[in-house]
Amino acid sequence: MDADVLRSKYAVLAERLDERSFRLCLASDAIALGYGGISQVARAAGVSRTTVHAGVQELNQAPAPVAKEGPAGNSRRIRRPGGGRKALAATDETLLEDLDQLLDPATRGDPMAPLRWTSKSTAKLAEELRALGHRVSQATVWRLLDDLGYSMQSNRKTREGSDHPDRDAQFAFINETALDFIARGQPVISVDTKKKELVGPFKMAGREWQKKGEPIEVSMHDFPDPERGKVIPYGVYDVSRNEGWVSVGISHDTAEFAVESIRRWWTLMGREVYGEATDLLITADGGGSNGARVRLWKVELQRLADRLGLTLHVRHFPPGTSKWNKIEHRLFCHITTNWRGRPLESRMAVVELIAATRTARGLTVRAELDENLYETGRKVSDEELEALAIERYAFHGEWNYRIAPKASTPE
Repeated sequence: MDADVLRSKYAVLAERLDERSFRLCLASDAIALGYGGISQVARAAGVSRTTVHAGVQELNQAPAPVAKEGPAGNSRRIRRPGGGRKALAATDETLLEDLDQLLDPATRGDPMAPLRWTSKSTAKLAEELRALGHRVSQATVWRLLDDLGYSMQSNRKTREGSDHPDRDAQFAFINETALDFIARGQPVISVDTKKKELVGPFKMAGREWQKKGEPIEVSMHDFPDPERGKVIPYGVYDVSRNEGWVSVGISHDTAEFAVESIRRWWTLMGREVYGEATDLLITADGGGSNGARVRLWKVELQRLADRLGLTLHVRHFPPGTSKWNKIEHRLFCHITTNWRGRPLESRMAVVELIAATRTARGLTVRAELDENLYETGRKVSDEELEALAIERYAFHGEWNYRIAPKASTPE
């Protein structure tokens, strides 16, 4: 609902409705607007959020019995115009000015934007305002900040760099292909490498419940342990079944490691479910070990197609759009949540924490340690590339292609 329309509406009603009726009118609009409605209505009506909250609570309660009429003939008390406690900003003339000056040096973002945000806490702001002689509480500062157009916000990842002109068309192509595969009972997987993790008593982001005064003690510095080193989780997410597989590598994130992870998923999970499948759709980022320009990735996929007897269809996401890959928000984010605040003391601890990941929507995960050593810097000749049974699609063949098996004896 337009803010100007709301302001005009409330300006008319405020002169004609008693206090309670006006409050219930505001609450009704806030409920109809949904999320953020209370703040929007409070700003338009020039009242506090507490007033609108009170109205919402009244509407959610059962209707009260009609009271007897009072001396003035009214069934409920109607506060006279101008009655009630004055707003603090009205009685303390310099309060809003001082608050804005405190915020201005710390305010970030576009100063012309209708919504600004600050890094100072309400407790700190209340303390500084009291030092200036204002009688305010932390709750009052919350309300004043809302009235001034501030809100608590975090950083948002929206800058992807320059968009490829065919970005949306590629998204649509990936989606159409995935829906077709799922409708035909063919497997669709999303693959990617998760961030490398140090193994040992190192600090992990996040917090978990512990006995008071007994935090888990970790190393002061994040220098890799020469014996335990790092682990490289490579994930395979089954889109239609909401199941995940993670190979925890200890060597290098190479194309050979990536394809071996897909093979392990098929051998230990996929084949049991898709035993009659003839095709496999793989959605992957445009870079990394499974990148669109990585020659070794395609060579290893050819070997995998020969071993499994499956035609492998690959769809790469355009550059800078890896966050749209389903494995990121269907699998990896839940793994990160599951081990938050816990040091990864050993390689097997990593495997067990990944395998223990569950969600209310039914996600299950299996994990296995991959102790193979993968060589870096492997070169692929033009002859090897030309020998691939690869067919590129007319629409961005560098992103969309399929590799058919050349061998007739799959494993």
